[in-house]
Amino acid sequence: MEIERKFLVTAPPKGYEARPFRMIEQAYLCTEPVVRVRREDDSFYLTYKSRGLMAREEYNLPLDERAYLHLLKKADGQVLTKKRYLLPVEGRPDLTFELDVFEGAYQGLILAEVEFASEEDAVAFTPPEWCARDVTWSGEYQNSRLAMEKG
Repeated sequence: MEIERKFLVTAPPKGYEARPFRMIEQAYLCTEPVVRVRREDDSFYLTYKSRGLMAREEYNLPLDERAYLHLLKKADGQVLTKKRYLLPVEGRPDLTFELDVFEGAYQGLILAEVEFASEEDAVAFTPPEWCARDVTWSGEYQNSRLAMEKG
């Protein structure tokens, strides 16, 4: 089960660019339910996600590069590309922000996600000021939705 909150970021924390990052490329074979393929640096995955906004099932299956490239050609919409920075959550050593800085069609878009162990912890979480707007429950910034829009 994946339990996460998502935030729109308009002014990211200072110095984030100096932190290590992973390059991510992903595309969607289906959006209801979500079935995506992803390249994360030199790793490849097929992911299934059930319906939901804050909490939903998620399964990742490893792929090799050949299978990934084959499935990528069958994807609907556009391929999303982003750099993912991992940032500590102040005062919460058990939590990490995934700061996604988009490239390509969504150049300039920055989203932050935090995964939680429970729905209660997720609801009680107070984000830092650099998280401009909570977009968890709107669904407007779900990657599967962004891939189907024009950017």
